[in-house]
Amino acid sequence: MRRFMRGWLVLSLSLLLAACASGPAPTPPSALFADGRFAPPSEPVGADTLFTLSPAMRDYLHSAAFSSRLRASGARHGLVEALYSKTDLKLEYESRMTRTASQTYAARAGNCLSLVIMTAAFARELGMPVRFQSVDVEDSWSRSAGLYLASAHINIGLGHRPQDVTRGADPDRILIVDFLPPAHAARLRTRELDEADVTALYLNNRAAEALVQDRLDDAYWWARAAVLARPGMVTALNTLGVIYNRARQPALAEPVFQAALVREPENLSVLRNLAPTLAALGRTQEAQALAGRIAAIDPTPPYHYFDLGMAALKAGDLNDAVRHFAREVRRAPYNDEFRFWLGIAHLRLGQLGDARAQIALAAEHSTRGEMREVYVAKLAHLRRVAQTGTRVR
Repeated sequence: MRRFMRGWLVLSLSLLLAACASGPAPTPPSALFADGRFAPPSEPVGADTLFTLSPAMRDYLHSAAFSSRLRASGARHGLVEALYSKTDLKLEYESRMTRTASQTYAARAGNCLSLVIMTAAFARELGMPVRFQSVDVEDSWSRSAGLYLASAHINIGLGHRPQDVTRGADPDRILIVDFLPPAHAARLRTRELDEADVTALYLNNRAAEALVQDRLDDAYWWARAAVLARPGMVTALNTLGVIYNRARQPALAEPVFQAALVREPENLSVLRNLAPTLAALGRTQEAQALAGRIAAIDPTPPYHYFDLGMAALKAGDLNDAVRHFAREVRRAPYNDEFRFWLGIAHLRLGQLGDARAQIALAAEHSTRGEMREVYVAKLAHLRRVAQTGTRVR
């Protein structure tokens, strides 16, 4: 129990948007801030240029190659082909940083929110209406710097330009641009977001990314901006509370988590953060009761079987390690870390084919460039082993 209460700092990263709630009046955002406890940010904090096109982006829009795309495929399909085909910009999916439209274009990489923002910026410049959507997918979890990060998903719909409508295009027909496989995405429920929602999500992501890097002052100001952008967003409140806990300010964190629970009383991420906060405030019985309630709701939280697998691997119980890692992979098949360590457990059992298969999937699913390099290097080593018959460890 003590390990659970110390170790769980759950932070929702990306796209968990709270619905407007009825009931008790929400706490004014200003009452939850503690500006005097944090140093000024080391970088500009805000989203004024979130959708702004850079000169290089404008040059690209007016290039002969781009104009040719639009003539050949139509405005909407031509834009999508230009941005996401492997022959033009060659954009890559990269999860480490949420970028503005111009930063994403310059880096040729971004997470799903960054790619949506950049696509929207281009589409609007071309006169297309855009529609942002939160996609109802099960959260995917990762762990970094002692934080558990939950990532949800967003996509964008492109409407026809007014001039295309006058030529007979259906104004109600929306082209969905999604970074999930199309057949998968089409089956999922969505919820429409407005630009203010997307702005708050961007600000919250920046807070989360600063927090993972232990830049608490920057994280505070980004989270503060997210709360101001969307005071009812439970994710932003949760992030702010986690920052207070990291700054060893549980008395500041507790009312923030309580404000979030007014809107979503059963939000497990918030409840998991509130339990150790209550313990740090000396309210042991409340903390234990809440931890018991959480355990009853979700007895096997994210990374539960992974941690059992790592313990078994350390103890030399390789079959148990495979069993636990495989259970975690079944729950989160696209988590590269789970795949990699399942591969390592197979490798130590001498099951070279299974090891290669799992590590190849880890490389395929990874959204971080540096980790893909690690996995690819391990695969290359296993191929050499297979060719030479060298013993592996």
